[in-house]
Amino acid sequence: MKKSVLGIITVLSLWGLNSCELEEKIEQFNSVDDGIEALQEYAIVSKQFQNASNSCDEAVLSAEVQETAELKANLQGPVITVETDGVNEWPKYITVDFGGGITGLDGVLRSGKLHIESTNWYRTEGSVHTTTFEDYYQNGYKVEGTHIATNNGNAEGEGLQFNVVISDGKVTKDGAVIEYQQNSTRTWKEGADTPFNIWDDEYALDGTQKGVSSKGVEYALSITEPLYFKVLTREITEGKMAVVIEGLPGIELNYTTSTIWIGEQSFPMQK
Repeated sequence: MKKSVLGIITVLSLWGLNSCELEEKIEQFNSVDDGIEALQEYAIVSKQFQNASNSCDEAVLSAEVQETAELKANLQGPVITVETDGVNEWPKYITVDFGGGITGLDGVLRSGKLHIESTNWYRTEGSVHTTTFEDYYQNGYKVEGTHIATNNGNAEGEGLQFNVVISDGKVTKDGAVIEYQQNSTRTWKEGADTPFNIWDDEYALDGTQKGVSSKGVEYALSITEPLYFKVLTREITEGKMAVVIEGLPGIELNYTTSTIWIGEQSFPMQK
């Protein structure tokens, strides 16, 4: 993606620009390139946290099934343990151990542990489910931070809604560190009639996200058209986000067309 500085200098020299103008134009080129790379990294980090969110949801539901003695033996799944403080029924402390690596139905290879504190049943309005990560990896990406899902109840005419907050989010691979934060509303659109199976779920996502790329580029995103997400295929199939990056023109992520727009220029979104 990064353009050759020598090539840029050569082209700009043909325009007859002086040295100061050259430096300014080169900096503009580099800013655009870094901005594009930051957005490509965002597409990666947001997907990793979506995968983590799916894992958290499945873990809580599996633990609830286990609590009601309905859990079927699944030798391919992670080891799930549920504990309390020994006095009160809630909160419950759930540990999900993927060991050295287990591939889920979504094709994601997970290893390490999730630690979840649940204040009540997943589908109970007002329940809060807080997840932290211990040496946790997804397809080679290390995921860190705190994931909090709060059940906001059924929105009239919409469906069951959860507020999802990710704080101190971080994804690391090959030494590159990407930071990530999220505050969003997730509305359950499909799959509510099979509550113990998340893999047929589809939902709409609204809210804000922000982060810092591996090169230190800060960005902030707001959803302008709800993002529609399918859990099993791990895809956002439609929706739009507006992006703010200092020094760049208006940016839009269009998931309907898998396109990043920067001003009047378009670039394919990395899958």
